[in-house]
Amino acid sequence: MSLDKDLWCPSASIENLRLRAELLKQVRNFFDECGVLEVQTPVLGRAGSTDAYLNSMTSHCSGGGVSEPLDLYLQTSPEFHMKRLLAAGSGAIWQLAISFRNGEYSERHNPEFAMLEWYQPGYDLNDLMAEVQSLISEVLEVDNFSCQSYRSLFRAHLDVDPFSSELSELQALSHTKTGITADDLDRDGCCDLLMSACIEPLLGRDEITFVIDYPASQAALAKVKQDYEGDLVAARFECYYRGIELANGYHELTDAEEQAKRFAADNEQRRELGLPEVAADQHLVNALASGIPECAGVALGFDRLLMLKAGADRLSDVISFSIDRA
Repeated sequence: MSLDKDLWCPSASIENLRLRAELLKQVRNFFDECGVLEVQTPVLGRAGSTDAYLNSMTSHCSGGGVSEPLDLYLQTSPEFHMKRLLAAGSGAIWQLAISFRNGEYSERHNPEFAMLEWYQPGYDLNDLMAEVQSLISEVLEVDNFSCQSYRSLFRAHLDVDPFSSELSELQALSHTKTGITADDLDRDGCCDLLMSACIEPLLGRDEITFVIDYPASQAALAKVKQDYEGDLVAARFECYYRGIELANGYHELTDAEEQAKRFAADNEQRRELGLPEVAADQHLVNALASGIPECAGVALGFDRLLMLKAGADRLSDVISFSIDRA
C-alpha cells in the first residue's frame, strides 16, 4: 500500500501545539479560580446521542472478562455522564473531553475533537453567559459583546419571522438564498439552513455575540419558556465570534419524564428520516428522577477557541493530527 510520505507529519505546527498547552493551562487556572471541580468521564458509553442531526460512532467490546459482548457508543459530548455526576452531588464541574461525531469533517470540524464543557448549579442562563463571556474575553482579549434574539436576527437580516412566517415562504427563501431545493424541509430545516448560510457568518465580527430564544423545537436538552411575544422558546444560547459558533449553553432540563419523552421523540424522528435508532440513556433519566440541582451548562469548542487565538484558518492547524493524518 502506498501512502503519501508527508502524511506522517502533524497537521498543526509545533508552535500551535505549544499554544494549545498554554490555552489548557489558562482554562484550568480559570476554573480553579472559580472553584469548579475538574472531572473526567468515559469516552465510551452504553447510550449515544439520539439527536437526529448527530451521528454517533460505535465500538464493540468483548472477551477479557466481559460477561457478554457490548456495543458501545463513542460519546458525542460528555453531557450525560456529567449530569449523572451532578445528580450524585458533585457540585460545579468542568472537563476537557475528547468527543466524536461521525460525518463531520471540514475547515471547522474534525470527527474527533476537544469539547470544553462545564455545569454550574444555581446558575441561570444570564449567569452562564456572563461566565462564558469572561472566559472568552480572557483568552481572545476582546471585551465587547452583544445579545440578540433568534427572531430579531431573522427579521433584521432576512425580513421574515421564523415563528410566524408561512413554511412555503421559508422554503422559497431558503432556495433563493442558498440555491438548495428546500421543498422537503420542515420549518426547523429551513431556519437551520438560513441561519447557517445567511446569518451566522455575520455574527460576532467585532464582538462576542450571544443568540438567545431559539424555537422550542430546537430545545434539545434545555428547558422551555415563553418569550416576550408569547411564543415558546428554548432556554438556551449560542455564542459566536468572527462568524464562528463557539459555545452552546442551556438552562438544563431536570424533568426525568420530559427527558424520556424527548429521547423517544428523537428516535421517532430518526425512524422517519430512515436513520438507525440510538439507545437512549436510561441512566440519565434515572439520575434526573433521583434529583438533580437546577443548573446551567455549556459546551464550548476548545479547538475552535484555539483556532481563533492562533489566528488559524482551519481546525486542522491546531490539532496534532487531523483525521486525514490519523
